[in-house]
Amino acid sequence: MRVLFIGDIVGRPGREAVEIFLPQLRRDFNMDFVVANGENAAGGRGITKDIAFALYELGIDFLTLGNHTWDQKELVKYIDDDRRMIRPANYPVGVPGRGYGVVAKNGLKLGVMNLSGRVYLPPLDNPFKMALDIVNKIKDEAQAVLVDFHAEATSEKVAMGRFLEGKVSAVVGTHTHIQTADEKVLGQGTAYITDVGMTGPADSIIGVKKEGVITNFLTQMPFRMEVADGPIQLNAVLIDIDETGRAMGIERIQRLR
Repeated sequence: MRVLFIGDIVGRPGREAVEIFLPQLRRDFNMDFVVANGENAAGGRGITKDIAFALYELGIDFLTLGNHTWDQKELVKYIDDDRRMIRPANYPVGVPGRGYGVVAKNGLKLGVMNLSGRVYLPPLDNPFKMALDIVNKIKDEAQAVLVDFHAEATSEKVAMGRFLEGKVSAVVGTHTHIQTADEKVLGQGTAYITDVGMTGPADSIIGVKKEGVITNFLTQMPFRMEVADGPIQLNAVLIDIDETGRAMGIERIQRLR
C-alpha cells in the first residue's frame, strides 16, 4: 500500500497547490490513498463543506483537521455527515464529528486517526490514552493505520511516535507548517516524521503575510493574519506499507511553483 499525506493546506494558495501538483504526483508515484490535513483550507482558519468537496474532487480521499476545526461555524452542523473527514479524537465526548475512520479503495483499507497535542495547545483529553483505545478498535478493520498528530511541541510528537511504534503504520506530525528532516521508519515498522510541512504560499511566514508577523514581533501590537500571495508550495510524505501493516519506507516530498 502506498499512501501520500499532504501537510496543512492553507487557504486558496494551498488548494491551488493541490490542484497543480497532485496530478503530477499521481503520475510519478501511483499511490493508493491520498490523505491531507485541511484545517487551514478556508482562508487560513478552518474548513467549509464546499471547500472539503472541492478537495475531494481534486483527488484527496480523506481529510484530517486540528485546533482550527471549529473556526468555520458551519462545520458543526456538517461534520457528522461527512464520512471522509475527521477531527481530533481527543475532543470531549459528545463533540460533533469523529476522531478516526477507515477509507476503502481497490480492495485496500486504510485506517486514519487524528489527535491533538496538549503542549501549547488547548488542554483536550489525553491523546496517548485515546490513541491506544482507537488502535484497539480499528486494528481489525484496516490493513494499515495512519495517525495525524496535530501538535506544537516536537517532544510531544516524538513521544507519540515512540509510544505508537509497532502499533500503527505511520505517525505524521502536522500544525507547525515547517517540514522537518527527520523522516524515518522506527525499529518496529512505524513510519515517522515530526512535521510534514505546509501546502500553501511559499513566500510567507507559515502561510501568513510576512509584514504583519514581523511588525508584531517588533512591536507586540496586534495584527490581522492574512494568507499570503505569490509562489505556492506543496509539502507531503509518501509512505510505503506492506501487507502486514508495517511501514517499509517514508519519503519527504516538496514541490514549488
